[in-house]
Amino acid sequence: MRRRPAVLQRLALLALAGTLSACTLLPEREPDRLYVLPASALAPADGPPLTARLRVETPQASALLSGARILVMPAPNRLQAYAGARWSDRTPLLLRDRLMEGLRDRGRLSAHDDNSPLGADVALISDLRAFQSVYEPGPESAPPVVEIRLDATLVDETQRQRLAERRFAVREPSAGTDIQAVVEAFGRATDTLAREVAEWSEGILETR
Repeated sequence: MRRRPAVLQRLALLALAGTLSACTLLPEREPDRLYVLPASALAPADGPPLTARLRVETPQASALLSGARILVMPAPNRLQAYAGARWSDRTPLLLRDRLMEGLRDRGRLSAHDDNSPLGADVALISDLRAFQSVYEPGPESAPPVVEIRLDATLVDETQRQRLAERRFAVREPSAGTDIQAVVEAFGRATDTLAREVAEWSEGILETR
């Protein structure tokens, strides 16, 4: 009877060792591949620099669009994420930074983001409505089309007055169905969006 505690202790240690061994045999989860949003420098704009200081707010987005997953619509009204792949940061932050880079590339507006302590004359506020690749009806082997929709508003910060608003819609075909080709299409689409937003903002603020 006196040996029972020692026997029970040995059995418990053997059971624990077996459990740990079994844990090491479980397959490790494949880590997600991180993708940076590609960007090409925009051509400098014609015209003199504008005096207005612009703050680019991080776009508002739904719970699904505000994460870092790379989204795809394989069928109408059905969204899902590419397996094992994600953006290097949350989508609204990537888009905010791309819009700011575009404004700076063009060289007409002094722009900073909503983390900056600097003041601003005008704020660019936006709502991200779509940021995904879409498979359209047609041959099954056809690559998807990247679709971005952004509702943008320019607000006078001194008078808290809306200056202008516009919906931007960009579509960019992917060269293939693999994730690398889709990411490159996202880059081309956001280049186009950055240029259109910058041109629109400059045009509105020229007459301010």
